[in-house]
Amino acid sequence: MNNADLIIATLKANGVTRGFGIPSGNVLPLMEAMRAGRVEFVLTAHEGSAGFAADVTGRMTGAPGLCIATLGPGATNLATGVGGAFLDRSPVIAITCNLNTDQLGRRIQMWIDHHALFKPITKATLKLEPGCVAETVTRAIALALSEPKGPVHLDLPEDLALAATNEELAAPARPGKLAAAPDAALSRAAELIATVKRPIAVLGATAMRVADPQLLRNVIERHNLPFATTTMAKGMIDEDHPLSLGCIERACRQVQRKFLRSADLIIGLGYDTVEVEYEAWVGDRPLLQIDIEPVDVAPSVKLVHQVSGDFDASLARLFTLPPAVNQWNAAALAEHRRGFHAALRPAAKSFTAHAAIDAVRRALPRAGLLAFDVGAHTHQIAGQWRAHAPKTFHITNGWSSMGFGLPGAIAAKLARPDLPVVCLLGDGCFQMTCGEVATAKRLGITLPVVVLDDRWLALIKVKQIRRQFPLYGTELQAEAYREPPAHYFGVPAVAANTADALEAAVKTALTANSPTVIEAVVDSEHYIDTVYD
Repeated sequence: MNNADLIIATLKANGVTRGFGIPSGNVLPLMEAMRAGRVEFVLTAHEGSAGFAADVTGRMTGAPGLCIATLGPGATNLATGVGGAFLDRSPVIAITCNLNTDQLGRRIQMWIDHHALFKPITKATLKLEPGCVAETVTRAIALALSEPKGPVHLDLPEDLALAATNEELAAPARPGKLAAAPDAALSRAAELIATVKRPIAVLGATAMRVADPQLLRNVIERHNLPFATTTMAKGMIDEDHPLSLGCIERACRQVQRKFLRSADLIIGLGYDTVEVEYEAWVGDRPLLQIDIEPVDVAPSVKLVHQVSGDFDASLARLFTLPPAVNQWNAAALAEHRRGFHAALRPAAKSFTAHAAIDAVRRALPRAGLLAFDVGAHTHQIAGQWRAHAPKTFHITNGWSSMGFGLPGAIAAKLARPDLPVVCLLGDGCFQMTCGEVATAKRLGITLPVVVLDDRWLALIKVKQIRRQFPLYGTELQAEAYREPPAHYFGVPAVAANTADALEAAVKTALTANSPTVIEAVVDSEHYIDTVYD
C-alpha cells in the first residue's frame, strides 16, 4: 500500500464515497488509489465546480465532500468552490496534488504556496508528511465535521503519494462537540420569550445543520413562534406551515422588513450573519440570539441577550420549557403571507421570471430537490419558492458565487438518486458553467437544467438602474433569440416559452434517462420592483 491508497482508505472508512475534480500527472496516483479503492472519481468541467459539488455532497451526506485539483491553476480554480464551503459552513476535504517534496518552494512551472492560498478560506491547511498520513487525514475529517463545519485543505506531494507505507488505518474521525450553553443563559432566554407579546423567530444557516429538524419545528410550535427564514434555512420547516412567514432579505424585502419590525422581540434561531447582517433589516427591534457562537453585530443592533453553545442542546432545552403565550393569531399571519406572495408576482402580459419559477415548482414533486444559482433569479426564487423538507433547497448565500447551481444539482442527484432534482439558473450562470452538462451526461443522471434567458446580468442591471448608472457591460445577448441548438455537448435542448410549456417540459425531463437543457426566454422587467425594492 502507498500513501495515496492510505488516504483513500481513510476517507472511505469515514463515509466518503466519491470525489470531484480534474486530473493532471500529479493527480494520477490519487486517482488510481480511488479506482482501486472504489471511491468514485467524478470528472468535472472546472475545478471550481468540483468544489461546489463537494460542498453540496457534504451538506447532504453527513460525510465530508471531497474535491481534488492539481497545483497552481488547478488549485486557484478549486479555491472558488472551497471558499463557498467555508462561508456556507459545509464539511469538505480539498486535496491539492503537488510537485515532489524536494521541488516545493522553487521557481518551477505552476508552483505556488498552496497553504498561503487556502489559509483564509479553510478551517485549516495541513501538510501530508511521511509516517502520519492517516492521522493527518483523520484529523482533517474531524475538523471539517466539527461545528462550525467547513473545508480543510490537504497538500499532497507526488512522491509522498507514491511512497510505500506501513501505517495502519486510524480509528474513525471523532468530530469535536460544542459544550451546551449555560443553564443561566437559557433561563434568561426563556424569560424573554415568555414575557413578550409579538415575538418572531428567524431561522438561519446554523439551523440548516441541526441534527433533528423535527426538534426545530417542535420548538416553534410549542411556543407559537411565527418564523421567517434566511435563504439557506428554507425547508427546515415546511413552508406551508401556518406559522411560516417566508424568506427575508431577498425579493420584496421591504414587505418582510415592515412585518419583522412589528415584532417586540426577534429571536435568531441558528441565525448566521454571514448570510445577511442583522443591521440590514432588524431596525430598533430587540434581538435574542441563540446560536453556536457569539453573534457579529454592529453597535446599532439592540442585542438584549444571546445564548451560545451546542445548538441542538439549546433547542432541546427550549422544547422542555412551559409553552409561551403571545398575541399572534393565524388570520394575521395568513394575511401577511398572501400579501407577500402577491407582491412577488406582479401582473404582466408577458412570460415573466416569476411565472417560470412557479411553473418549475409545480412540475417538481414536493419531495424534490432544487439547486439554483446566483443572480436576480436567486432573490425571486428565495422569495416565492415553497420548500417543504430539509436539504431540498440548495444555494450559496454566504459566499454567493455564480457557478454553484449546476454542479450543486449534479452533486444533489448523486447523493439522492431516489429523489427528483432540478437545476434552475440564469443565462449568465449557464454561460459560466455550461460545460457541466457534459458531466451530467457522462454520469447518466436525470436532471432538468432550466435556463432563464433574459439577455442580461439582471441583478447588476437592476442595480445600475437603481443607482442611476447607464447600462453598460451587463448585456449578455443583443441579437434576437432563436430556437436553442439541438443539444449542448450531446445533451438535448428544448425551448419552453410559456408557463404551461415549461411545466410540461420539466415533467418530461424528469422522466428521461439523461439530463435535458430547457431554455425559457423570460421577461424579467419586474425584477426592478421585486428584487431590489
